[in-house]
Amino acid sequence: MAGNRLSRRTMLRSGAGVVAAGTLGAPMVHAQGTGGSLRFAFWDHWVPGGNDALKKLAADWGEKNRVNVSLDFINTTGNQLQLTAAAQAQSGNGHDGISLTPWDVGAYADRLEPVDDVIQRLEAKYGQINPVAKFLAVHGGKWRGIPATSGTQNKPACVRFDLMQEHAGIDVRAMWPASGERGPGADTWTWDTFLKAAEACQKAGFPFGLPMGQFSDAVDWVGALFLSYGAQITNAKGEPTIKGNEKLKQAIDYGVRLSKFLPNDVWAWDDASNNRALISGKSALVFNPPSAWAVAKRDNIAVAEKCWTVPMPAGPAGRFLAYLPFTTGIWSFGKNKAAAKAMLEFFSQRESAEFTTNTSGGYDIPPFATMSDFKIWETQNPPVGTIANYPLKPHHQAKTSIAFDPAPPELASQMYIQALNTKVIARVAQGGETIDQAMGWLEREINNMRRG
Repeated sequence: MAGNRLSRRTMLRSGAGVVAAGTLGAPMVHAQGTGGSLRFAFWDHWVPGGNDALKKLAADWGEKNRVNVSLDFINTTGNQLQLTAAAQAQSGNGHDGISLTPWDVGAYADRLEPVDDVIQRLEAKYGQINPVAKFLAVHGGKWRGIPATSGTQNKPACVRFDLMQEHAGIDVRAMWPASGERGPGADTWTWDTFLKAAEACQKAGFPFGLPMGQFSDAVDWVGALFLSYGAQITNAKGEPTIKGNEKLKQAIDYGVRLSKFLPNDVWAWDDASNNRALISGKSALVFNPPSAWAVAKRDNIAVAEKCWTVPMPAGPAGRFLAYLPFTTGIWSFGKNKAAAKAMLEFFSQRESAEFTTNTSGGYDIPPFATMSDFKIWETQNPPVGTIANYPLKPHHQAKTSIAFDPAPPELASQMYIQALNTKVIARVAQGGETIDQAMGWLEREINNMRRG
């Protein structure tokens, strides 16, 4: 997901994974003058057609402001987007701006143009930006990027409500209806309840599809699990907080116990594996954006019409939602920074954000809580309301989370890529170590990264 030191020394292979949108052409927002050209690199959306919103917005804005805009879309497979950012930051040459994965904003903060003026106007209009997005984008007291709608995702539970009710006796639609309120039993939706349901569904032949490997889906949901136990593995300075950390020990122990009721090969799953498990009809639950449900709607409608999205379970320290935000940065070496700011500010307007979210079928999450009321989340079907609980809502009583919070960006990036949170569970569940031994390994790994 995020780049590490090696990747930032790796030069970009030209054209890898890039889909050019061509020359594109929305009113200018607080820009100094018009004209010139812009070239941006954005994340290549998983949802078919997901890039079309940015193409259309850029075309409209460019035409009205006489700016020649071209967009490249670069996917994250093989860390291509991250390697592109690394190469451009090192060389001081490339796009005017680029999509940045969560921890990369801090890694390149000294190469990114401050955008405090844009953020101040947006927050005055729409309220405060998501605190996780702010934590990732503010460095040295300045905003180093604009939190994006396109690509930003939550990873709540997508549940086969028929299987959960039949085999675990839990009616998730009653708990978390589409009406925007808590239903009967919502307070019992905890990790303890989740564990019992996982065992029941596994015995019935429909195990939960929870990856435990080194890819982002695994790292993200386990990161939320750890935080729901209050289990941070470093402080804000990056110093390990592992010795005597009983909350961390409890979180690891829970992960080990839960893993016994998951498919045997989850330790090797990639980010597509949980999608396939749901779509095939062999899994009762996954943690995922609506893309898995959307593909099921296309390929296996009998599965899609039995899916319902609900918040992640609560732990002793509260309910946390795995959150993966993208930030769009403007390079300090860019040649048309005023126009770049203006275009991104236009992309951030409510009308633009809703268009972006609608185009992605409800996948994209705006950074403002005041935009959690888009109608698409209520109307998507089948069944109607299936993703109504996908955006964070007040009645969820939850916080968004990013794995390895509150570590410094450089260290968090390395821990994320190395998937230290899933590996520490694997060393107990798969490697036969005691929890204390695994925690000792974890502390050594963190210290090695800090020395490196």
